[in-house]
Amino acid sequence: MSVAEFPWLTTILLFPLVAAFAIPFIPDKYGKTVRSYAVGVGFVELSLIIYAFWSQYNLHEAAFQMTETYAWIPQIGLNFSLAVDGLSMPLILLTGLITTLAIFASWNVTQKHRLFYFLMLCLYSAQIGVFAAQDLLLFFLMWELELVPVYLLISIWGGAKRLYAATKFILYTALGSIFILVAGLAMAFYGDVTTFNLSELALKQYPIAFELLAYAGFLIAFGVKLPIFPLHTWLPDAHGEASAPVSMVLAGVLLKMGGYALIRFNIEMLPNAHVYFAPLLAVLGVVGIVYGALAAFAQQNLKRRLAYSSISHMGFILIGLASFNDLGVSGAVLQMLSHGLIAGALFFLAGVTYDRTHTLMMDEMGGIAKIMPKAFALMTASAMASLALPGMSGFVSELKIFLGITTSDVYASNFKIVMIFIAAVGVIITPIYLLSTLRQVFYGKPNPALHFDKYVSDAKPREIFVAACLLVPIVAIGMYPKLATQTYDAKTVAVTEQARDAFSLVAQSNPHLYSSGFIAPQLPHPNPQSLLGIME
Repeated sequence: MSVAEFPWLTTILLFPLVAAFAIPFIPDKYGKTVRSYAVGVGFVELSLIIYAFWSQYNLHEAAFQMTETYAWIPQIGLNFSLAVDGLSMPLILLTGLITTLAIFASWNVTQKHRLFYFLMLCLYSAQIGVFAAQDLLLFFLMWELELVPVYLLISIWGGAKRLYAATKFILYTALGSIFILVAGLAMAFYGDVTTFNLSELALKQYPIAFELLAYAGFLIAFGVKLPIFPLHTWLPDAHGEASAPVSMVLAGVLLKMGGYALIRFNIEMLPNAHVYFAPLLAVLGVVGIVYGALAAFAQQNLKRRLAYSSISHMGFILIGLASFNDLGVSGAVLQMLSHGLIAGALFFLAGVTYDRTHTLMMDEMGGIAKIMPKAFALMTASAMASLALPGMSGFVSELKIFLGITTSDVYASNFKIVMIFIAAVGVIITPIYLLSTLRQVFYGKPNPALHFDKYVSDAKPREIFVAACLLVPIVAIGMYPKLATQTYDAKTVAVTEQARDAFSLVAQSNPHLYSSGFIAPQLPHPNPQSLLGIME
């Protein structure tokens, strides 16, 4: 068997899962052997991912690559079908990096350590399965499978209110998943041919009413995971109670599943319905940006503040997806990658701080910059990336999204001005609450109740390594964005072309849907009217 014929994606998906089932049989009294084994599996998996894509993936091809299909349950047409393209490949790389570092960050876990590392490796496989699955039922199975480890990781190793947070997480996400199943099965059984293959589902022709209902169902399901306001309330509770490694995976990878699925299902499979929903996505995006920023500013719990910050940053993805141009869509994908790295670093360093102070309340910290100068420097760098400092990845992604919506020829000037102005308010608030966070945690009046051992207080070499592995790509992408954008440019161009073709078709076939805020460039009428009557 040649290297090209090797089942790379199947190996990448199954390796952590198979390795996890060996954990109960590893002789280990104090947890060190299992810990080292899990970390080793993570780094081997990350190496496999990098090598497979380096050797087998073509950056200039927009279609699916490395396709692997095996009959699973042929009686119902279910196949174990995997493939990657410019949308899924960089997110699998992100998954490998974040999850491996999260396992390495779990070095001090002693309570039920076998179960903890078993769940982390199972979660590793499930996340990759979501991004690589090309069968609807396999996608749904992987989507549900990743919920179970997260629920257990929060409910067992979380904070004082861990059971409440874990239950809220599973209820929100599981109920949202029902919409995936209903809308997906409706698409699979529609027409003369029944298929669960995602590529074949995208080729089907659906009535516009059917598309709108399916799009709404997917939007609710994926909006919970992104999360979109007002489906977001589970996230601050989950982050507030989860341990730092679990928060790294939750913010760095799981939230990106929502953005990924919005592109894969809502835009690629239901492009005509996307034309109708795009203004709503833009509005929800700017509402999320401002609401998340304001809510973050009101939090005194460090991790809850970072959780609301994530909600705010996810709003940019919606604006980019609503822009109907290459800049906006490319910026949305880059925002997913950038936020995954930045949020992973911030939540990890929040955990480092908590390990020393044993509190997440910022008003109980203060004055620890002199005691923890290395942690302070790393947290400052991560906060600068989060507030989109030029030279870091957050700046590039947000700039592309702003330019995308600004230069979009789909929306009227008044609508764009209002959207950009409101979003800019959130951008202005972001540095205020992030700099305030640094001031409260690292400066201010020292808390005499905090006692530090001078030999172990600051960040250790292992912790510096984890943070550096996240900060280096943040700076590298900020300085040279092509490092990231070249992995998905071919795909985002194809997605944009599909969305614009659908826009032109809908605009020409039903010009009376449009009022003055939503412009159809190819309409024959001199004064086209826009969708939803958004503004003169």
